[in-house]
Amino acid sequence: MIFVNLPTDDLAAADAFYGALGFTKNEQFSDENASSWVISESITVMVLARNFFATFLVGTDAPHLPGAGGDREVLNALSCESTEEVDQLMSLAAANGGSTYRQANAPFPGMYQGAFADPDGHVWELAWMDPEAMQG
Repeated sequence: MIFVNLPTDDLAAADAFYGALGFTKNEQFSDENASSWVISESITVMVLARNFFATFLVGTDAPHLPGAGGDREVLNALSCESTEEVDQLMSLAAANGGSTYRQANAPFPGMYQGAFADPDGHVWELAWMDPEAMQG
């Protein structure tokens, strides 16, 4: 399993956003400091209030929200079942407080991808790969 931990300045906005994408909130691991969003059986996003996120850091490290632009440390990537799922998630993200980071396109034969930023600026890449094209 993988747990992606992301800081936020607005937990309510993050909740509305991830819920609108169709992810399932795990109430057992959610409270006023954190929300647990199940993307799949093996992927969970933990959206943590910035001050709570900071309690997991050591030394002089501090939470960074990429919304203002600048350096990026990570692009979170999700595999989709179809090109339609890529387009649907891109549309849902844009309509619910996120933004298009990279327009959906087909950069290679058998691959379709796009990317959106959540309300805090964390980027999520979406990709569909044609199984037949990947075989040869």
